[in-house]
Amino acid sequence: MILSMTGFGRAEDVFEGKKISIDIKSLNSKSFDLNIKVPLRYKEKEFEIRKILNDRIIRGKVDCYINLENLEESNDVKINKGLIDSYISELKNIASDGPDFEYLKMAVRLPDAITSRPDELGEGEWEALAKIVNEAVDKFLEFRKTEGKILHEELERNIKNIDQYLSEVLPFEEVRINAVKERYQKTLKEFENVDETRFYQEMAYFTEKLDISEEKVRLAQHLKYYSEVMDNEDFNGKKLGFISQEIGREINTLGSKANHAEIQKLVVMMKDDLEKIKEQTLNVL
Repeated sequence: MILSMTGFGRAEDVFEGKKISIDIKSLNSKSFDLNIKVPLRYKEKEFEIRKILNDRIIRGKVDCYINLENLEESNDVKINKGLIDSYISELKNIASDGPDFEYLKMAVRLPDAITSRPDELGEGEWEALAKIVNEAVDKFLEFRKTEGKILHEELERNIKNIDQYLSEVLPFEEVRINAVKERYQKTLKEFENVDETRFYQEMAYFTEKLDISEEKVRLAQHLKYYSEVMDNEDFNGKKLGFISQEIGREINTLGSKANHAEIQKLVVMMKDDLEKIKEQTLNVL
């Protein structure tokens, strides 16, 4: 199955008054290249989040944004009233004069008078976060499958086009060889005292040099192999890229040996479809 490296997935949920939303998107890349933005609260779990994304997304230039929003008013500050009362009482004992407010201003500056409540990331919240990450990846992978089906159809069409152009070479190939032979024989008649044996040896050499039978066979095999890998192997993008390079080599050789206007036209059309294949293959996972 073909999967696209382009993808998008979004998931969100609420845990104990906190709204967690996650967006994942990717473009093609030769490797796994992750850019992730995590709220400070979840920084300690960044490694685990990266591992989930790496294991499931595999390849691509990936952006992952995790947003956290508090839906409930929270009071994270604790005023230690008993401790402040003790501070004020002691301050009064030291200096009996002065209003209580002045003592209060001094008391609140003393150690532990005002503290922040510890708010550590609990196991339950991490499990909720991991669940949302996986849900976002699920939607992301579903997007990849949908894009992959479109890619498959386009690649299949381009491969069939090249195969069709290759079949259209055959009628021109026979005409081309006959034209070369006639041209050589006409040249032979224009000269006297020519070693005919040597002449026909040279003609056979150039005719063989123009022969494109092997290129046609290899090109047909590469086209067939590309389709087989596309249909039967997972995570096949790199392999398809290598096969498309081999297809290009055979088409180029075919063009250089063509020596016929109509075959050259077919070669140009093959190259046009091959460029589309190469471009599309870059986006295959």
